[in-house]
Order: sequence, then structure tokens, then C-alpha cells
Amino acid sequence: MKKDIHPDFHPVVFMDSSTGAKFLAGSTVQSDATVDYEGTEYPLIRIEISSDSHPFYTGKQKFAQADGRIDRFNKKYGLSEK
Repeated sequence: MKKDIHPDFHPVVFMDSSTGAKFLAGSTVQSDATVDYEGTEYPLIRIEISSDSHPFYTGKQKFAQADGRIDRFNKKYGLSEK
């Protein structure tokens, strides 16, 4: 492999801005902010949405369409049940 062409891969703490949840992961993102996480200081990256606040993972997701395929077909082509 060529030397000095890859970015620095290091541990980073990501913090969800809306819930305050933190998790440690590896990343190439650089940050001037730091945070103490489990006794060690890591760079801090703030994110807007994580699995802690996303509606899909929290179970608060709303389903806009609950109709099945047959109901949608009947609505679209005007077929009614007799």
C-alpha cells in the first residue's frame, strides 16, 4: 500500500444533539471539541439524528399508508365490491 494517502482513522465519540446519547466509534472526522468518555478523552462530534432519536428505531414512526395492494388497485381503477 502507498504511504501517507489514507486519512487518520481514530476513535471518536458521537453525541446525539436532541437526546444527549453518546457512543464511541472509529472515524476519520476531525474535531477540536473533546469529551471525557468512560475515563478517556476523545474528540467529540455532534450529530442531529442517531438510533437513539430516529423514529424508526424508537418505534414512533408513523405509517401514512396502511392499505394493501388490492385496496389500492380498487381505489385507483374504481372497482367496488358487490
